[in-house]
This record gives sequence, C-alpha cells and structure tokens, in this order.
Amino acid sequence: MSDSPKPDVSLADFQQKIREMYFEKDIQRGIDGTFMWLMEEVGELATALRQGSQENKEEEFADVIAWLSTIANVAGVDLSYAIHQKYGSGCPGCHRWICTCPITEKP
Repeated sequence: MSDSPKPDVSLADFQQKIREMYFEKDIQRGIDGTFMWLMEEVGELATALRQGSQENKEEEFADVIAWLSTIANVAGVDLSYAIHQKYGSGCPGCHRWICTCPITEKP
C-alpha cells in the first residue's frame, strides 16, 4: 500500500462498473463458467497470501472481488443489499457488533 490517498469505491459502484464492463460476456459464460473463474482467482489469492508480494496480494484480492461481483451480476444479486441484510445488524451468529461467537464456530 502506498502513502497516497486511497480512492473511496463503494461496493455498489464497483459492482455497477463490473456490470458495465463485462455483463454481456458474463451472461454468455453463465453462472457455472463464471464460478470456475472465481475459484481460479481464489486459488491465485491463496498462493499470493502464502508467497506473494504485497502488490501481488492486492491484485489477487481485487480479482476475487471483481469475479465475485461478476457472478453476483449474472445471478441477479445486489451485493450491497445482501451484505446489509446479513451483516447490517451485527454478527449473524451472536447479533453483536463485536462478535462473541466461539472461535471454533462459524458465525
């Protein structure tokens, strides 16, 4: 990360940008094909987290978010809405803003 000011990109704006750039190709590829690309990017992120540079990690995180946005577009899911519905009131497990769920459980 550089010391320069960070751009503020909302999830809704990003999902819309991805839709504008890729939607026609994405709907042709479909959910199954798009999901496979997302999984490939998750694998590349796993590799970057283990042995990549900071720049490589940033690129792979960006790719995962882009492909997640792509598949959400194909599936007709508004990510901002979905996140608000699930996490807008705190942890979905314990319903607190600071999670108190046991570490061995997925909230």
